[in-house]
Amino acid sequence: MADDINNHSDNLNNRPGDFNGDDRNARTNDRTNENDRPDNHADDFDTRDDEKVDGDLDDDLDSDRDDDFDDGLDDEDESSNQLTLGGGADLSHTLSDEAGTRITLEDIHGGAIKPTDMSNEMKQSFLEYSMSVIVARALPDVRDGLKPVHRRILYAMNEAGITPNKPHKKSAWTVGEVMGKYHPHGDAAIYDSMVRMAQDFSMRFPLVDGHGNFGSIDGDPPAAMRYTESRLTRGAMELLAGLNEDTVDSQPNYDESLAEPAVLPARFPNLLVNGSSGIAVGMATNVAPHNLREVANAIYLMIDNPDVTTDELMKVLPGPDFPTGGIIMGTDGIRDAYETGRGSITIRSKVHVENVGKGSRQRLVITEIPYQVNKGLLQEKIAQAVNEKKIDGIADMRDESNRKGMRIVIDLKQGAVPQVVLNNLYKRTQLQSNFGVIDIALVDGVPRTLNLREMLHYYIQHQIDVVTRRTKFRLDKAQKRVHILEGLLIAVDNIDEIVHIIRSSRDDAEAKQRMHERFDIDDIQGEAILQMRLRRLTGLARDELASQIEELYQQIAYYQDLLAHEEKILQVIKEELQEIVEKFGDDRRTTISTQEALNLDVEDLIADEDMVVTVTHAGYVKRIPVATYRSQKRGGKGVAGLSLKEDDFVEHLFIASTHDYVLFFTNRGKVYRLKVHELPLGSRTARGSAIVNLLPLVEGECLKAVITTRDFPEDNHLMFATRSGMVKKTAMSAYDRTRHDGIIAINLKNDDELIDVRRVKAGCKVILVSTDGKAIIFDEDQIRAMGRDTTGVRGITLKNDAKVLGMEISNGQGDLFVITEKGYGKRTLISEYPVHNRGGQGVYTIQMTARKGELAGMKVVGPQHELVIVSEEGIVIRVKASDVSRLGRSTQGVKVMNVSDTDRVTAVARMIAKKPTAKKPNNGQAAFDLFALGEKGAAEEEPVDIGDDEQIVADLDDEE
Repeated sequence: MADDINNHSDNLNNRPGDFNGDDRNARTNDRTNENDRPDNHADDFDTRDDEKVDGDLDDDLDSDRDDDFDDGLDDEDESSNQLTLGGGADLSHTLSDEAGTRITLEDIHGGAIKPTDMSNEMKQSFLEYSMSVIVARALPDVRDGLKPVHRRILYAMNEAGITPNKPHKKSAWTVGEVMGKYHPHGDAAIYDSMVRMAQDFSMRFPLVDGHGNFGSIDGDPPAAMRYTESRLTRGAMELLAGLNEDTVDSQPNYDESLAEPAVLPARFPNLLVNGSSGIAVGMATNVAPHNLREVANAIYLMIDNPDVTTDELMKVLPGPDFPTGGIIMGTDGIRDAYETGRGSITIRSKVHVENVGKGSRQRLVITEIPYQVNKGLLQEKIAQAVNEKKIDGIADMRDESNRKGMRIVIDLKQGAVPQVVLNNLYKRTQLQSNFGVIDIALVDGVPRTLNLREMLHYYIQHQIDVVTRRTKFRLDKAQKRVHILEGLLIAVDNIDEIVHIIRSSRDDAEAKQRMHERFDIDDIQGEAILQMRLRRLTGLARDELASQIEELYQQIAYYQDLLAHEEKILQVIKEELQEIVEKFGDDRRTTISTQEALNLDVEDLIADEDMVVTVTHAGYVKRIPVATYRSQKRGGKGVAGLSLKEDDFVEHLFIASTHDYVLFFTNRGKVYRLKVHELPLGSRTARGSAIVNLLPLVEGECLKAVITTRDFPEDNHLMFATRSGMVKKTAMSAYDRTRHDGIIAINLKNDDELIDVRRVKAGCKVILVSTDGKAIIFDEDQIRAMGRDTTGVRGITLKNDAKVLGMEISNGQGDLFVITEKGYGKRTLISEYPVHNRGGQGVYTIQMTARKGELAGMKVVGPQHELVIVSEEGIVIRVKASDVSRLGRSTQGVKVMNVSDTDRVTAVARMIAKKPTAKKPNNGQAAFDLFALGEKGAAEEEPVDIGDDEQIVADLDDEE
């Protein structure tokens, strides 16, 4: 049906469509006489008032209906005796009544009766009725957030001068004005709509200032319109500002005797601020209200960054802000509504517990209730549930609400648990309710479901149009005015001759003609001169004219510059909205709970465990539990870690928790952010999934470093190192952003590439190792903190074809472990390396020989660490750091891993080994300490704090 309605605006005659029983019932209900309706409409949707039909449809809907159907009659062949209808029946051109009198299909006026199929007639009539309700009555416009009845009420009150600086006026007078001039429907529909705009419990930003009884949150109906008075609020004037400056299009009213605006200028986003609700035919809308300040911040963000994401918008616009307050439970419904235009938001009442007297009795005090909940009916439901024994523990209830605020007191019985009673109230009453968000609004006259970005976009586009048209209007006005003033200035400068021309002319036309011939003054300027008063002839008046002309030229230049630069128009929109926020902005009333009891995140369903993540050269990634690999002694052959394709090899290996953020830094200097649990889980021998399915990497881009973290503190920094020896230090908070296509992490020059990124703290030392076997150590404070998109400074000077192999961060303790491509390695005390200034060449860390190959990996380790070494062919071995010989700085090393002639070491990772413990003996039995009698544990030497936050904690034991 929705497709039928959308296509109806293009071609009503070609409308197929079937309507269900609910639609027919909706039409029948709309035809109910308004006098039979109950007086209390405070809790209904605000458009139900507008949909009270007086029993007949507008005549204009049927004006051209006769021409839309082919009745099968041929004027040139009137002798045909049969007429075939769509239903297959044959109908004679001559009919007979009950008395047998023959009746022809020609009426007395010379026309012809056109028989038609009833099903087609009903279908066409219902479509026309549907479009009338949808477009002209029930749905708001996305630009000003108003439906026609609300827009007409505000416009009529403004035209009548019922403004905030004027006294209140009888509501009956306003209703009559609106009904007689713009809205040809029942007075009750208009009055109920006006009442809702005055209710501070219905509108987040009331548009009508009511004087008298305009209903209550208890469901009390408003007084009759003859008793109440009203006027516009100052906020409503901001919706109407600029109407007299040709900012919006006008349209004729229902009888084409007057004009009314098709939409209001709306200097603030009323659709989001006040929300809207209404029931149309086949669709409904229910837009939640929001806080003016937060919506304005979202618009600023959208203007500055049109590609802003929903998550970024939710940082400044976290969710709806209902006029009755309450607590929103969780953010899943909010996110769904903002991303898809539909969602369900759970709202709880704000309740606290008070102690009664000196005893142990307590009571619940309700100070805020969910939006659109009738307080009177809520108390009735609570009392009914208590009487029916559905809720236990309640002794008494009373309403202590007053002008200062809401206060519903529920006294509990002795020994009753407040939280248990409260949970029952949440379950069985409207103390907790759901607000179903349906963000449907009219866009160019067509109903559309909009997400948050679309609603903000259409409002900004509307404001661009309003400011542009207003600027053109003011520019034209200023140009016309300066044109007249220039003519007056000519007249003042030549007053004697001007007076002579006027006095000697027979009439105005001759005087203007002679002034044109003498001073090139046109007809408009001549008319202004003829109407000029004598007081304008003084010298002071001449200076005033010159000053006005100069000021007008400045305004004209400003208007022309504004029209030429859209970014300046956007700046004007921001400034004007900021003025409104400063006038009318207030604090948020609704609290958004951080408690995820009702809305669990994905991480709540995922175990917090360490994972080994591997990435191959061909671009395959997977994660597997750390316990998959077993520990071996130095020189072991290892186990097969991956089943690789031909010519593929492991290039990256790191360990992180499933709940950590993982920052992927690539060789192109970009960074991507994911959670570890978002990576594909595989078996020990599985190849994994292609990394391009997770990250939008371009050709030639590959991972070079990984940082795991749960937050992004401002006092922590990241240290970057490039292949050419450049280093850079940047605050970690600069990378607390998420973009699908990544963000720039470091600005690389020429053919340089990023090789490593590490966390660094004050007092740490930076270690750089090159492929030619040299290492340099310098203090981190020699590198000043820089911005995210910067290049850095020189860290190490390289010679020949040497490149930087890796970087480590150390506190000066522990050992530097290095390993060559053929599996020869050693560890050397870091204290044996001299500390230099950054930019030096460094010193040798291992004796390089052709048989052992170039350096392939380096890590800073302590006795408590184990090393995971991966070869190009996918062989993985775990070695305790204490099993690797500690040698001098300039030595060749020992065999750490047996590597075949066709294989080579490609990656090294570090982890903390768990100290083995013996089982407790049973009482009365002797026990052997196997670790004391046999081989020594990994933690025989005292653990050493190497000062690196990237240490990986893992349980490495495969068996207990």
